[in-house]
Amino acid sequence: MSVKEAGRLAVVRQVLDGQLKQALAAQKLGLTVRQVKRLCRRVREQGDAGVISMRRGQRSNRKIDDAVREQVLGLMRQRYSDFGPELAREHLAAEHGFAHSTETLRGWMIQAGLWTAKKRRAKRVHSPRERRACLGELVQIDGSHHDWFEGRAPKCCLIAFIDDATGRVLGGRFEPTETTEGYLGVLQRYVSAHGAPLALYSDRHSIFTKHDSEDPDPTQFERALLQLGIESICAHSPQAKGRVERLFQTLQDRLCKAMRLGNINSLEQANAWLGGYLEEHNVRFAVAARESADMHRRWERSAHELARVCALHHQRQMSRQGSCRFEGAILQIEANQTHAPAASAKVDIVQFADGSLELSWRGQVLRHRAYGLHEHLGRSKAADDKTLDARVDALRAKEQRRLERLNAEIDHQNDQRRGGVYTPDTPACAPRAAAVAREGLRPSRATAAAPS
Repeated sequence: MSVKEAGRLAVVRQVLDGQLKQALAAQKLGLTVRQVKRLCRRVREQGDAGVISMRRGQRSNRKIDDAVREQVLGLMRQRYSDFGPELAREHLAAEHGFAHSTETLRGWMIQAGLWTAKKRRAKRVHSPRERRACLGELVQIDGSHHDWFEGRAPKCCLIAFIDDATGRVLGGRFEPTETTEGYLGVLQRYVSAHGAPLALYSDRHSIFTKHDSEDPDPTQFERALLQLGIESICAHSPQAKGRVERLFQTLQDRLCKAMRLGNINSLEQANAWLGGYLEEHNVRFAVAARESADMHRRWERSAHELARVCALHHQRQMSRQGSCRFEGAILQIEANQTHAPAASAKVDIVQFADGSLELSWRGQVLRHRAYGLHEHLGRSKAADDKTLDARVDALRAKEQRRLERLNAEIDHQNDQRRGGVYTPDTPACAPRAAAVAREGLRPSRATAAAPS
């Protein structure tokens, strides 16, 4: 007998003993008077067992058929073995017509050994910050280094821009590593599509701010934000920009599995596919802002001017011959330009994402020719904690390719020796017993026999 049934029995006994009226008993138990009369009759006939439900021990009328359960678990083992209950339910509902709850699926997965409840440890309590009121007031930005392709392609970095008020992902792109050029590229697409937000919220990486308080020059990213009129705000801890941190936790679970099911196996395929996925993500997870106003400021100038703002800017000093050096190349200004700078003047060099260069002086573009001299100087030797691994991985891959070529050469020479070829101009012949154990391409010379 359950606690609820024991409470009902006590009230029914009071009714049978004349201590309580049926109407008050019905009000106390939350039943109708007719149900109380039935309980009283059963207790008089069966005793205390009369309050026990007659359905106890029988199959529930709402129990799902075992064949349906086994079919769903078969799909789980075949396609969604590492999916969580909620994500698996979404895919089963969209692709296989599954119409039951997440908790039902969770129970089946636990019984089948496909899911184990995670032990949650006590987390540090951080005082929550209320969301901003309007779209475009504050946008959190960050990059996540992860094995997004689950071994089908090299590891890369996903750069994402998420709105603080609504949780909408307004920009995202996969890049080989987290660099200034990657952030500027996402910023250019963001401003072109939505406009310029009021502020960007980032960490304190050297891409976003300089750690030398006495250096007045902004970083390349800060310079672009100044030209676009966007305020740059740096967080002191990851928890301060928790919205973008939690976004990456969600994407590392859901996005990886979606790319696996969609056969996305390269960086180019992922970037072409990512926009549609983020639209579905925003429909699923974004919320409405408290106020309907959109604080984005629309970009009114040309697309080329926006690309120029989001490019890398450098300065070089001109020589008397009207040339300057830049990353291993000589940039020579063409003659007969009325606004050409004089010797020792500093010209501005704009390096676009596609590698093209633009020279200007006092806002006027200069015609020029480039002469490449030292290609190795065009690669930056500086690396930070987010680009170091990518540089070393590239060097390791280069060394592995060199060793593979060397091993292939050694295998070829060994095959030639076994075939009797010891010099490049020696014809192939049957191997001689004395030469099999000999090393090197050229056989040793025969020595004359010693006199007896």
